[in-house]
Amino acid sequence: MNNKYILAFIYLLVACSEKKSTDQIPQLTLINSPANSNSAEPFLFTDSKDQVYLSWIEKQEGLSLLKFSKLETGNWTEPTVIASGNSWFVNWADYPMMTTHNGNYVAHFLDKSGESTYAYDVKLVTSADGQTWNNPIILHDDKKEAEHGFVTILPYGDNFFVTWLDGRNTVMEGMVPIATGTAGDHSGHHGAMSLRAAVIDPTGKKINEWELDNKTCDCCQTTAAITSNGPVVVYRDRSDEEIRDMSIVRLVNDKWTTPQPVHKDEWNIAGCPVNGPRISSKDNTVTVAWFTAASDAAQVNVAFSSNGGETFENPIRVDEGKAIGRVDIVLLDEDKAVVSWMEGAAIKARIIHRNGEMDSPWGVANSSGARSSGFPQMTKSGDQLLFAWTDDKEKTIKVARMPLGK
Repeated sequence: MNNKYILAFIYLLVACSEKKSTDQIPQLTLINSPANSNSAEPFLFTDSKDQVYLSWIEKQEGLSLLKFSKLETGNWTEPTVIASGNSWFVNWADYPMMTTHNGNYVAHFLDKSGESTYAYDVKLVTSADGQTWNNPIILHDDKKEAEHGFVTILPYGDNFFVTWLDGRNTVMEGMVPIATGTAGDHSGHHGAMSLRAAVIDPTGKKINEWELDNKTCDCCQTTAAITSNGPVVVYRDRSDEEIRDMSIVRLVNDKWTTPQPVHKDEWNIAGCPVNGPRISSKDNTVTVAWFTAASDAAQVNVAFSSNGGETFENPIRVDEGKAIGRVDIVLLDEDKAVVSWMEGAAIKARIIHRNGEMDSPWGVANSSGARSSGFPQMTKSGDQLLFAWTDDKEKTIKVARMPLGK
């Protein structure tokens, strides 16, 4: 009899544990997207007032249009056209961004500068009201027909901080690289890709500019944050031995630090994996998510820092064994963050705690591992998360919201 009671008690414990786990799985709700068909490359941004913006590229009869919309009382506003053109370089991994601060708006897109596949400029567009946009200006001043892209734009004081990959050193004088056209192959290059940064005012005028690293991976996204100590930039570095791990540089006392690894994965790869990191910060707490396949073990890692990125704790692996990367991360507080990634064709997310504990992962959506599905986006507003991704089958952008709970 006692054994029966013991078994019943164990069953009750298991049942309660399973119910608790089920209750912790968040409920995602699809919301109407402002994007039409033939849309891709979404980007989500939340401003200092918790206002969420979605930007994307839409194709119309050979014309590329960069649009944005605001989420107001649960619905998206009528889309606004930021810029359009028929000579844009539209790349599945190098999506445009739109950022706003103190009523000023800055966005960017990529525009062809020559006949070579990888000859294109970063063009900035600015606005004082989000409706009337100024004529585009080129971010960089090297005047080289080379690759420039993978931009990050953030509010910084009364201005904006911008960082990007710059191919000015990949082109020898009088020569244009002949690229093969494959995503990670830049075999026509004659030099190394570099990482640069600048501070621009709300009209796009440069106040400062720096070279942060003179040799980086060619086509992984950059990411940046503004800590209490100042801006930090995380990117995929490249050594002479083709080790391509994540590095960080920090602006400390008006000087940029020497690049330091976030973690030494020791991923040796001869081509660019087209898979950049994402960072999120609050004061001097920083968390970074990234993809690596060091030692042929594909995985997504997260690392926390409590000193503005000066040092990082040991990384925590968050994927389930079939990761292809395409990460995003949002810091919730000093001790936990939400990380998203792609596990095969599925977009996954989970809460990760600083001590290494993890909540059960949940599926955001079924997508596609194809390049055309792009990089899923995630942002936080108030007590909810917003997700955006490209539906590769329907060729449009889907959006969902999820309550964070307590």
